Amino acid sequence: MSDEGTATVESSLRLGNGFDQDERGPIVEGWASLDSRLRSFDSGTVELELSVKERGEASQSTVLEAWISGQTRVVATSREPDLAHALHEVRDDLIRQLTDAKSRTEPRNNPSLRVTEAPEG
Repeated sequence: MSDEGTATVESSLRLGNGFDQDERGPIVEGWASLDSRLRSFDSGTVELELSVKERGEASQSTVLEAWISGQTRVVATSREPDLAHALHEVRDDLIRQLTDAKSRTEPRNNPSLRVTEAPEG
């Protein structure tokens, strides 16, 4: 890890369309559980962007995008019309996707990453 520390929601989150800056604090506070998943990445290597379209409408769409250095973009979406529920849904979906991606890179879960000894002969 770098001297800058680890990634956090506070250091990585940017609010996109549909959000005001005064909403940032409560979102960061409510997403503390995402910090534990981001901890495995260096600070400055993670960017999160949260946006909402048609806020307050039945067709509301909430999107959380994550860009992590060296990995593909991860997108979590919610069609939940209640914004509070939508925020929980995208947070939990991102946590799940990051956990799944991390599991795929662990040798025990990916045979191509396992180190095997050559047979004695």
